[in-house]
Amino acid sequence: MSLRINSEAPNFTAETTQGRITFHDWIGDSWAILFSHPKDFTPVCTTELGAVARLKPEFDKRRTKVLGLSVDPVGDHSRWARDIEETQGAAVNFPMVGDPDLEVAKLYDMLPEEAGSTSEGRTAADNATVRSVFVIGPDKKIKAMLVYPMSAGRNFDEVLRLLDAVQIAASHPVATPVNWRPGDDIIIPTSVSDEEAKTRFPGFRTLKPYLRMASQPK
Repeated sequence: MSLRINSEAPNFTAETTQGRITFHDWIGDSWAILFSHPKDFTPVCTTELGAVARLKPEFDKRRTKVLGLSVDPVGDHSRWARDIEETQGAAVNFPMVGDPDLEVAKLYDMLPEEAGSTSEGRTAADNATVRSVFVIGPDKKIKAMLVYPMSAGRNFDEVLRLLDAVQIAASHPVATPVNWRPGDDIIIPTSVSDEEAKTRFPGFRTLKPYLRMASQPK
């Protein structure tokens, strides 16, 4: 199953470190971040999970739930969480999905069908493609995707920035320019006529017919 922007995020039921969930029900009317890991007790992922735990108040402010996933059983996740707290100075404060049968990794197109049906005996290198971030809206549609190699730690400040960008685009007919941060000027998409722009974005600036800038709407 190939996933694209605006695809429906596949639903699943799974055990997590905070109990059994059905993904769409768990999201409810919130936004969600699902981010995945190739194996427990891996060094780069250990640092990432600690970083996300520290950033959780920022996700909470954005009405966004965070869900980790790793291709190992929940019992291993719980033991790994102790290492994360010890080495990163932050307790894992969000659920982590156990995926020992590889079902969720396959459902999200991170592993091929021929990968088998168990995590037992698989190494992190075998699961190297399970290194994705999915930003999912309250409508259960995928709004953004990021994929990283095992050797590169993910930048969760950028994930927050991306989340801000897709959330403002969900609330207003706007796009965001390069390196945009909340409070910066936005771009008025070409789908918005000049007449509509005058009402929605008073005082907007036309740099080119296709490039119109305005203050961020409230």
